[in-house]
Amino acid sequence: MDDLRIRDREPADLQRCLSVLTDVHRLDRYPLHWPADPHQWLSPDNTQHAWIAETGPNTVVGHIAVHRTISADPASATVVEVSRLFVAPAARRYNTATKLLHHTRQWATEHQLDLTLEIVDDPRSAAAIALYEHTGWRHTHTTTAAWTSPEGRPVRLRRYTLTDNVPPNPST
Repeated sequence: MDDLRIRDREPADLQRCLSVLTDVHRLDRYPLHWPADPHQWLSPDNTQHAWIAETGPNTVVGHIAVHRTISADPASATVVEVSRLFVAPAARRYNTATKLLHHTRQWATEHQLDLTLEIVDDPRSAAAIALYEHTGWRHTHTTTAAWTSPEGRPVRLRRYTLTDNVPPNPST
């Protein structure tokens, strides 16, 4: 995927992003619950920025966003949460997710923001967990979500932080 390009997501990209997300959900069950309003799920009110990875003319192969955190702590104004990261199954193994994370990390550095993220603590998340840990994210704690799995079971979430903002090399 030598022609991979990362750019700001535009409203016209949403339908193509949802097509990729549908494939990811079928394969990986991400998101764990299919949203009632997928457009709103991709663009919640607290979205600060979003990007897509694309190849060729208008072929979306990945997505990432950062969301403002909601907290009474004034220090949280310098923290944003990485969210809605997904890559088309056909674009995996080409460092697409790593490149999206790198791009987001550069943006956060430019805006003097720290990054956090959370991921479902489940064996199906092993590849994503390995990716985050390989690219410098530090696991801080694991909690139980306020919501349940589609089967009604408790969901454990791994929380990560990235505060050093020194971008890793996306080719590793």
